[in-house]
Amino acid sequence: MPLLRCLLNGCGMSNLKTLRTRIKSVQSTKKITAAMKMIAAAKLKKAQVKAVAARPYAQYIRQMVGHIARNYIPHTTLPCLLNGNGKDDRVMIIVATSNRGLCGGFNTSIVRQVRTLISQLKAQGKQFKLYCIGNKGYDQLRRQYADQIIGYSKDNLTLDFDASKLITDDLIQRYQQGEFDQCVLVFNQFISALKQEVISLQIIPAQLTPDANIEDNTHPNAVYDFEPDEEEILATLLPQYMATQLFSALLENEASEQGARMAAMEGATRNAQDMIRKLSLDYNRTRQSVITNELIEIIAGADAL
Repeated sequence: MPLLRCLLNGCGMSNLKTLRTRIKSVQSTKKITAAMKMIAAAKLKKAQVKAVAARPYAQYIRQMVGHIARNYIPHTTLPCLLNGNGKDDRVMIIVATSNRGLCGGFNTSIVRQVRTLISQLKAQGKQFKLYCIGNKGYDQLRRQYADQIIGYSKDNLTLDFDASKLITDDLIQRYQQGEFDQCVLVFNQFISALKQEVISLQIIPAQLTPDANIEDNTHPNAVYDFEPDEEEILATLLPQYMATQLFSALLENEASEQGARMAAMEGATRNAQDMIRKLSLDYNRTRQSVITNELIEIIAGADAL
């Protein structure tokens, strides 16, 4: 019996040491996740301000281009970027994701939407190409669609309009060379810190549907003189419009990423606290068991004397 008790005590001390190590490890993880949550919250506030500030410009430039196209070029051939080339057999998919992880299902939801879109295109017998913006989407898609990825950019780190303009110019050049017939942008639209919505937006040819959130106060019967003419205005305005839509989408993505990361780190911090509570309970129970065994051994030794 004394030998058995010694073995049990030794096992109990070993368990105590293991539990202490695990508690310290989880506490360190909790500090990291709590700090990441605070950083994400600070970045979210700035990103949200930028995303919300960019929305009116993106909406009004879409309205402006659509207004000119609908009302002022009845007898003029619309630009190819607006009217399309009459085909829809080849689709370019722009996948806008983040460059870092630890943001919950932010990147996974975008890639899932892209895979669904690819499945639909395959079912319709259409071809597709991928243009990845961000590391995470590229890393997930290249395993299966490496041959279809024709472009890759990490410029969403800077969130600079000039970077969006370079990507847009590259896409327009590829479109004019006949590499694809349509271009669809897939990104996460920021709704709140806890909610983001995956959006598929066709930017080539531009879909200029009226925006219900914007009142068009332009008189429908008003007559305007343009200098230069409408066609030249659209030729200049359309690339600007597409770069604006891409830049706005990247800003929405940034705000969505920080919101998703803040929520993910808050959940991780809460889970770490629950684990610490459970491990502390196990530690106290094991410690009490060791103390009880030691007292039993002392009493048994005293009785033997």
